[in-house]
Amino acid sequence: MRIGLWLEEDAFEQDIRELLMAFYPGAVFVYGGRDETEGGARKSAGERRAEKSRSGKGPGPGADRAGGAEDQTEQAGKVKEQARRADEGEALGLDLRVDGAFLDGRSRYRLQVERRQGQTADGKAEDCGPSVCGAESGGPSVNGAESSRPSVSGAESIGTAACRAEALAQGCPAWEQGFREALANEPFAVDPADRKETKDRIKGRLYFLLALDTGRLLPWGSLTGIRPVKIVEGKLAEGWEEERIASYMEAHYLTGKEKRDLSLRIAKEERRLLRTLDFQKGYSLYVGIPFCPTTCLYCSFTSYPIARWRERLDEYLDILKKECQIVQAHMSGKKELQTIYIGGGTPTSLPEEQLDRLLDMVCEVFDFSGLREFTVEAGRPDSITREKLKLLKAHGVSRISINPQTMAQETLDLIGRQHTVGQVLEVFAMARDLGFDNINMDMILGLPGEGKEKVAHTLEEICRLRPESLTVHCLALKRAARLNLEKDRYKGLLLADGPALEELVELAAAAAGEMGMAPYYLYRQKNMAGNLENVGYAQGDKACLYNILMMEEKHTVAGCGAGTTTKVVIPGENRVERLENIKNIQEYLPRYQEVLEKKERFMQQYIR
Repeated sequence: MRIGLWLEEDAFEQDIRELLMAFYPGAVFVYGGRDETEGGARKSAGERRAEKSRSGKGPGPGADRAGGAEDQTEQAGKVKEQARRADEGEALGLDLRVDGAFLDGRSRYRLQVERRQGQTADGKAEDCGPSVCGAESGGPSVNGAESSRPSVSGAESIGTAACRAEALAQGCPAWEQGFREALANEPFAVDPADRKETKDRIKGRLYFLLALDTGRLLPWGSLTGIRPVKIVEGKLAEGWEEERIASYMEAHYLTGKEKRDLSLRIAKEERRLLRTLDFQKGYSLYVGIPFCPTTCLYCSFTSYPIARWRERLDEYLDILKKECQIVQAHMSGKKELQTIYIGGGTPTSLPEEQLDRLLDMVCEVFDFSGLREFTVEAGRPDSITREKLKLLKAHGVSRISINPQTMAQETLDLIGRQHTVGQVLEVFAMARDLGFDNINMDMILGLPGEGKEKVAHTLEEICRLRPESLTVHCLALKRAARLNLEKDRYKGLLLADGPALEELVELAAAAAGEMGMAPYYLYRQKNMAGNLENVGYAQGDKACLYNILMMEEKHTVAGCGAGTTTKVVIPGENRVERLENIKNIQEYLPRYQEVLEKKERFMQQYIR
């Protein structure tokens, strides 16, 4: 599907795009006439407006104009402009076009969503008239055909669209009002002084327009951020009652009941788990090891095959130690180290000698007197040996992850996981034998070829092992993943989505409950299957504190290593300062001095 974005400015482009991606997974975007897949830098909104002005095409829909009744000349000009936009959309092969612009000194906003003639929301052709989602009566569709009536989806009549809106609203007064306004789709008031409220209003109107076009609601409503629980937890901290929070999430973010309930449950569990931790006086350490045995089919994280980098591992560890020393020097006497998370990549892909050196370095550089948790993402079973597990145990690692992702061997082979189901069982038993009593397992829902039967089998196997925690991911297919780049090769395989994926999510939640686990943290990603979420479940007090502190941005997290981010939480100011390290290890190594100097300046400025 091809979607055109014609926005007056870039301020809310990312939010609009992410909501479109949730409704139309895998869409390709065209920005003011330039395909995102073409080479060259994207033009800014200002450059695009200047181009339109020079070309004589005028400011386009939603241009700022004086109030008052439109005369016939202005109306004719508007119809002409709509026809021009439609011709432009046809030339670019657009299935959907979104136009947005501020009006009247930025006090109102106009948003239009237009669909190509004869296309349904899934891109299939249908034998009916033009479709214009929220466009004006008498205007053309995106392909320039004249329409005698406005149409919302699939060239429906307003009466049919109103029936659809009534069904989608589910009796919620706020949603009913939103659909009524979307059907009329008049410009709406915004507050130029309140960016967040303006963003939420634009996303809210767009959500209702897209729901009318597709005939479906999203589980999380108009929320596109990765931390929805942070909103709920913030309201609890302000003393809001649960019912009031649920009503707010429903009316303001259009979130469905199941996700409202889940957010509240997790927010309360997070508060319980952190109740004895003075996290504002502490910090967490994240150490990034960007190496893996291989790159999985679905993965787009920046990681590097360990075999190609064996000769430079010590060089990487040398630089990593210097970066850690900078962190400790600035934190000493100011903040206590409360949690450590060594992730990647796959840290246990390091040979035993380098893994020992890494753990020695962390123990030597940092003060562990206030440490509550030490996690190492062992991850890939094919990277774990008894000797490596002994090293972790000897250095005080209290929590590890052993991640099968699936217990179906044919799926493991397909996605490039070079381990067997048997190895998962063997490594888990080995960890138990060595005394690890806090083991997490990861699984992914929506893997190619996996439906209810295979997922149920994976859950049965995990239940037999009885880990202390289970993290359930919904497949997030990023553009750089091989599964996306080579999608024609895998197009015959099932990729669970929509209601089918929601059923798998429910299966996983039920299995976690059977193991005595409760959901304790949640995050979302772009391009996530079903527009759902990743959820961590844990028994009692076996939850990963680092996950909560990092995801909800409760306190400072110092990131060391290629591709890591340091986030300093400024107490009382609702502000987070960030410093990102160079991602590409081929640049990180030769530019390490630059990395260290930036870290030094950043820590000096913000750690007090």
